[in-house]
Amino acid sequence: MKILVSDKLSDAGVEILKRGGFTVDVKTGLKPEELKEIIGGYDALVVRSATKVSAEIIAAGKRLKVIGRAGAGVDNIDSAAASKQGVVVMNTPGGNTVTTGEHAIAMMMSLTRNIPQADSYMKNGKWEKKALEGREVTGKTLGIIGMGRVGSVVASRAQGLKMNVIVCDPFITKELAESQGIELVPLNDIYARSDYITVHTPKSKETLGLVGKAAFSKMKKGVFLINCARGGIVDEKALVDAMNSGIVAGAAVDVFEKEPPEDWALPKHPKVIATPHLGASTHEAQENVALAIAEQIVDYLKKGVIRNAVNAPSVSPDMLPKVKPYIDLAEKMGRFMGQIIGQVVSDRLKKVSISYTGAAAAIDVKPVTVAALKGLLSSITDDVNYVNAPVLLKERGIDLVETSTSKEEAFTNTIDMTLDFDKGTRSLTGSVFSPTDLRIVRIDKYSIEVIPEGYMLVIYNKDLPGTVGNFGTIIGESGINIARLFLGRDRQEGTAIIIINVDTEVPKKVMDKLRKVPNALSVQEVFI
Repeated sequence: MKILVSDKLSDAGVEILKRGGFTVDVKTGLKPEELKEIIGGYDALVVRSATKVSAEIIAAGKRLKVIGRAGAGVDNIDSAAASKQGVVVMNTPGGNTVTTGEHAIAMMMSLTRNIPQADSYMKNGKWEKKALEGREVTGKTLGIIGMGRVGSVVASRAQGLKMNVIVCDPFITKELAESQGIELVPLNDIYARSDYITVHTPKSKETLGLVGKAAFSKMKKGVFLINCARGGIVDEKALVDAMNSGIVAGAAVDVFEKEPPEDWALPKHPKVIATPHLGASTHEAQENVALAIAEQIVDYLKKGVIRNAVNAPSVSPDMLPKVKPYIDLAEKMGRFMGQIIGQVVSDRLKKVSISYTGAAAAIDVKPVTVAALKGLLSSITDDVNYVNAPVLLKERGIDLVETSTSKEEAFTNTIDMTLDFDKGTRSLTGSVFSPTDLRIVRIDKYSIEVIPEGYMLVIYNKDLPGTVGNFGTIIGESGINIARLFLGRDRQEGTAIIIINVDTEVPKKVMDKLRKVPNALSVQEVFI
């Protein structure tokens, strides 16, 4: 069998692949058309972040069995296309966690003490001591948006610097935060109280533009901002405006909306220190992820052992046809729920309960539960996969309750997911109508039959005449095609839910119009 390494991988990683008895070709810097032309001759592909593994390239890989990402984020791989073609996508979560966290701290210190500017002056023979006065971080408040593995590293290092650490993350409990000496707060408190703000969330529809014009207007004047997470979470134009107006004293940025940037206004701004996505670029991190992905691919190709797969749970081949529809449904339900509750909420998640009834209870539900957790957690971390989802949930202090019963309810085979928060609950019920017909049949108190796929508008509204038509008119006039529409009602309270499947992503200006429709209570877009 043949393996193609299309991005730079450490020699030790390549050697592991060769020792596995495989033919290994290292061809970096390939253009998409060049990769497409040769990928058909390989059984495995190893990438980092440079290679974009599109659906078109995957389709050309007729022999492909596995794609390995030396790193955590897989946004450069079309995992959905890989799944349809039966190609396993693996990553190496945690391999560059410490490195990325340390880079955020290094960026913060460089920013607060003007180190890059001072070095530049010195190399030009200038002694500009007065112009480069900095700050102390001791006693200052660091606000962390997202307390995943990288955020946790940043928090621990900041505590060592005697900083006051506050965190916003809906997926950790107050008790867990307090046990680490960290205060858990709502997002607006992060903005209002922080002297430094650092971002450590994944990039998703919920977090795209999260730190934008409205967020900057709530921040303390003179705040410093650090982004070593993903480009696009911080609105670059809004950040430039905030620095020009004096709200933000300076920014340290490692990631950009386009890489390399097409608009250099942000990295060239005098109040910015910028690095070219170096968060994971240390010798130790690259060695760690190279060794890990090489070992995982060898194990899979030689023994069929799946580790750290982002699109394939561990299920025996003979059971997979029976279990797979439930796995797919559970992950869709988790993704739906994760996006509905939002990336940043003030109420804390305490418990996840998953129950199986009827035919769903007769299968091995363990991989199904893992799929549900993976879907749920994917909205808040890039590190989650079918192996570590339960561990990540436990690390965040969230309880998991799993039950099964042969008793049949309204539908013969259902999965129920309930999230318990400090105040209130959210629930979702799904059913497998057939292996190719998966439905969400209840959202909280609303009975509804929804096909969970693609772009979906989730609308809560007052149940009054003309409301549905108003939404439809705006969508139609915007040139967006409605694929399906589903309705649920609560006559007693006079409210309703509308789920609309659309063919394309809905632009922000259209979402703004929809939110202004009379009788609209909330409008969200999710992507499954």
